[in-house]
Amino acid sequence: MTPLAQGLLALLPQTQCTRCGFPDCAGYAQALADGDAEINQCPPGGAAGIERLARATGRPVLPLNPANGNEGPRAVAVIDEAWCIGCTLCLKACPTDAILGGNKRMHTVIEPWCTGCELCLPVCPVDCIAMQNVSGGRTGWAAWSQAEADTAAARYGARRERLAREELAQQERLEAKAEAKLADLPGTTEGAEGIEAERKRAVIEAALARAKARRGASRTMG
Repeated sequence: MTPLAQGLLALLPQTQCTRCGFPDCAGYAQALADGDAEINQCPPGGAAGIERLARATGRPVLPLNPANGNEGPRAVAVIDEAWCIGCTLCLKACPTDAILGGNKRMHTVIEPWCTGCELCLPVCPVDCIAMQNVSGGRTGWAAWSQAEADTAAARYGARRERLAREELAQQERLEAKAEAKLADLPGTTEGAEGIEAERKRAVIEAALARAKARRGASRTMG
């Protein structure tokens, strides 16, 4: 991220809700810095958030774009444990790993880590998740503290690092399986058996090369 984008990112509430139209708060901040987004696309920040971004960018204050949503109080997700079927879909959707649970076991939300992004709502197949107002009449940035925003940013960063580690480990496991298959192939033989063995060898070696290239790219990006 550019220095300007990093500064703008620090002014956002870090909900990672995607309502701005970008994959995360960092994506929105970079688009703002590049001039590819307006300052009025963050509903969780509300009017106060728009004013913060206006001061930082020198742009005029605008009303919140209704296409991105409405300003409202801070809310956290609450799971009705009696209806939860343990599908783990909400765990995968949560940007801050704020939901605890296992496959076919009841899930629960760790409230201090929940950003109220609502990304868990559409993936729940039994509609057992609801949003609960935790800021009363305070809305936008008034409903947030800087400490809460910092915690959300740290949790999101930690989740991204975890996912990257898991992806790397998965790639390494697949490479090991491919190498084991190569070792199990018969040596050069004649006739149809030899042709088939060479075909399989070529396919596996090509797949290995692609996997190693992806792993190298992942390490570079990390």
